[in-house]
Amino acid sequence: MFSGKPIIGIAGGIGSGKSFVASLLAERNCLVINSDEMVKQAYKDPGIKQALRQWWGKLVFDPSGEVDRSAVARKVFTMPSERQRLERLIHPIVNERRKQAMNHAAANPKIVAFVWDTPLLFETELNKLCDAVIFVDTPVNVRVQRLKETRGWDQAELERRENSQMSLDKKRSLSHYVVVNAADADSVRGQVTEVLSRILAGTPPTPAAAGAENVGR
Repeated sequence: MFSGKPIIGIAGGIGSGKSFVASLLAERNCLVINSDEMVKQAYKDPGIKQALRQWWGKLVFDPSGEVDRSAVARKVFTMPSERQRLERLIHPIVNERRKQAMNHAAANPKIVAFVWDTPLLFETELNKLCDAVIFVDTPVNVRVQRLKETRGWDQAELERRENSQMSLDKKRSLSHYVVVNAADADSVRGQVTEVLSRILAGTPPTPAAAGAENVGR
């Protein structure tokens, strides 16, 4: 809890629709804190740019002098030591900005909960600071189609990326609720409404010791 309001984490596979679920929570008076957006802003910091230039030179910058996030991703994807070095640089900044956003909204009576839309929620152990974690469960074929349309990825690329993260089965088992995001947006809205009402009421998932509770229809 933060200022008497629950912290809700969002987890799921790449392309599962985590941001869509977060947007539905935002519609229901939750403050959504998007870590990916904060990372984008951190990359504009002159100190961050200087550090990246010292590490990797011009290879991770675009012609306008801004950080090329795709180039950074390619640089660190197959080099865990470089990824960890980048995380040590970026994560403290993002964590501080997350705290600032929550402090700023803490006294707002319209805000009923804080939502952390963070790609690596479990890998960074931020899930331990959440009162509830929602796992967005989406069939792999649906995720592949979305990623093909938005990022140009195929299934092999999706698998390659996810193999560097905690397994989806593990993330699902560590979550409190499961929202199924297959095709029907209205169904997702209904599930999100139900989950949020349970979280605000302080109702634990049932059975509490059996992992995530699936509220999908």
